[in-house]
This record gives sequence, structure tokens and C-alpha cells, in this order.
Amino acid sequence: QVQLVESGGGLVQAGDSLRLSCAASGRAFMWTAMGWFRQAPGKEREFVSAITWNSITRYLDSLKGRFTMSRDNAKNTVYLQMNSLKPEDTAVYYCAAKQGSSSTSTFSSDYAYWGQGTQVTVSS
Repeated sequence: QVQLVESGGGLVQAGDSLRLSCAASGRAFMWTAMGWFRQAPGKEREFVSAITWNSITRYLDSLKGRFTMSRDNAKNTVYLQMNSLKPEDTAVYYCAAKQGSSSTSTFSSDYAYWGQGTQVTVSS
């Protein structure tokens, strides 16, 4: 069982930066692929980024260069650094963990564990 707790969301202005954190419980964290997804009001949940156990990352193409995902296995934590934020980045951001797998995926259905989400609001 893995429990995930996100933090770091908030209200910012366009062009600002935020860093989201996701703290995970469980001994197998360091071998587990992790992901970030987001869901804006009235829209489907959308893949943002993912990271393997050894920090190989993948991103939604439109976010490359602005968002950076990283992990600290010693702290059981993954991060999402978001720069040059835009109003269209406004969403609830969710951290997710795969079960027993170190390979990443862009599909939310491949992730077994989810955090409660953290709200990011970007004003224009």
C-alpha cells in the first residue's frame, strides 16, 4: 500500500513559479514510477509528467521546458517544478504511483495510487 500527500499548490500570477511536492509512504517507493496529472474544471484528467525510479522523465509535449519533475528517493518525495505559469495551467494537480512497476506511463489507469490533489490557480 502506498499513500501519497501533495502540497505546494496555491494562487499565483501568470509568469510565476510553483513547486509541488508529493510525499509517499511505503518501502517500495524508490523502485516505483511516479506521475503527475492535472484536471481542470469540466475537463478530463490529463497527463503532466512521469519519472522512473532512476529519474528518467517524460512530459506532456506542451509543457516541456516549463515543467520539471524530479524525485528524492531518500525522502520518498517527488517534485514538480512549474515555471512561467499560465492561466491555462489552472487545475487540481494529482500525484500518482504505479504498483510494482518502474516504467512510466501517460495513462491514468496504469497508476494504482493517487493523492488527494492540490489546487493550482494562475491568474492573468
